[in-house]
Amino acid sequence: MESGNYRMEKLVMVNLVETSIIIIQKFQSESGAYVASPNFPTYNYCWFRDGAFTAYAMDLYGQTESSRRFHLWASKVILDRKEMILIAIEKARKGLPITIQKQLHTRYTLEGEDGTKDEWPNFQLDGLGTWLWSLQQHKANSNLEIPEDCLEAAKLVADYLSVLWHQPCYDCWEEFPDDIHTHTLAAIYGGLNALSIMDGKDRSGTLKEIQKFVNEQLVYDGFFVKKTHSFTVDASLLGLVVPYGLVAIDDQRFDATLERIENSLRKGGGLHRYPTDTYYGGGEWILLTAWLGWVYASRDDMEKAGELLSWIEKQADTNGNLPEQIPATLNDPNYYQPWLRQWGEIAKPLLWSHAQYLILKKQFQN
Repeated sequence: MESGNYRMEKLVMVNLVETSIIIIQKFQSESGAYVASPNFPTYNYCWFRDGAFTAYAMDLYGQTESSRRFHLWASKVILDRKEMILIAIEKARKGLPITIQKQLHTRYTLEGEDGTKDEWPNFQLDGLGTWLWSLQQHKANSNLEIPEDCLEAAKLVADYLSVLWHQPCYDCWEEFPDDIHTHTLAAIYGGLNALSIMDGKDRSGTLKEIQKFVNEQLVYDGFFVKKTHSFTVDASLLGLVVPYGLVAIDDQRFDATLERIENSLRKGGGLHRYPTDTYYGGGEWILLTAWLGWVYASRDDMEKAGELLSWIEKQADTNGNLPEQIPATLNDPNYYQPWLRQWGEIAKPLLWSHAQYLILKKQFQN
């Protein structure tokens, strides 16, 4: 017989799964775009990165229509800018600089417009790679054929990434534009590899070049580092293995990196982004904690994955909303109030947080 406490804990888990799906459905625009966070004005956009993970989570729970609508939205955003992308590709091949007007953005309005009046760090390549990966996962999980528009857009993005992957850009935290980032390269690698599975085109040359660059330029003292010109650790390095597969899950360098992530970025129950992060003081991120659990689950360490899952479930509010981060064990508490004054309360709900929770939870159902 189940104890009362166990039944209650089980009920909470089931409800958070259902609530997460409902939240994602509720805040998917008619256009198909997933808003990053509905109650946080700065996040009233759709990011390729956030949306791609959210679509993948929905596919895992049989919500393939929701996922498909997002992929159609993403494809339209890209194909609406086809001429611009082709010009950017040609310039890159000639070694010419690409102006910000000729770059794909990391985020767009829910209607697919640029919509950014203020300056925004839009040149981020990881989200596009993640979208390619998510599109292939949509095909694999839904058993549906990918629409021609999606394939055309995906091939265009692949050509774009293939000529730009070695260019410095903003990282997945929208910072450090003058460096090349390990997570970004992993996402591009995973995306190009995923598209090759779909269309059969040989992209092994580019994939090998990316792997070589990472192995030669982004490893120090036996572990992977955040970016060029740096020896620091970053939680986004988890993506090297899951889901992008740039390195094997039993790679000793990743073992060392994982240990470093645990020792440097996990002061409490959740995971920080990187040691000097001061965004809202630099708290513990829901989506990164779930990502860490995803890695442990992929290594068949369900005990550690379960501890992380349990911590995440305790962070939901009474309505089942998960925030972007928890202001606990802050890297620098002096930055918490200034961010509150500038942008208001921490984003909640954050759809990416709910998506990563769903992804981790599914590892236990599998």
